[in-house]
Amino acid sequence: MDIPENVQEQLNQFQQVQQQAQSIAIQKQNLTLQLNESKKALDELSKTDDDAEVYKTAGPLLIKTTKAESEADLKDKIEMYEIRQKTIDKQEKRITSKLEELQSSLQTAMNQMQ
Repeated sequence: MDIPENVQEQLNQFQQVQQQAQSIAIQKQNLTLQLNESKKALDELSKTDDDAEVYKTAGPLLIKTTKAESEADLKDKIEMYEIRQKTIDKQEKRITSKLEELQSSLQTAMNQMQ
């Protein structure tokens, strides 16, 4: 049985949106890891003395810095990650909605073919 061209186009679109959903899921997972890592680092930093030696990475180098500077950097990173997380959550909702819409449309088309 041949699949009509419009149904084939819908199948292709569904696969593309599925790939986008997978990509977003990977981005979200990576972002969650970075956010948790930064929060843990900030928590550990808060346990150190104000005059403790603190180093940060800059590519392959470790550079001596102050506790206050490191705290500010980590807080900025956490804020940026949280904003990015909200954006990814919105994208995920849109993609999920689009997938559900396409799935329903494909189901209807397949039922009509039978």
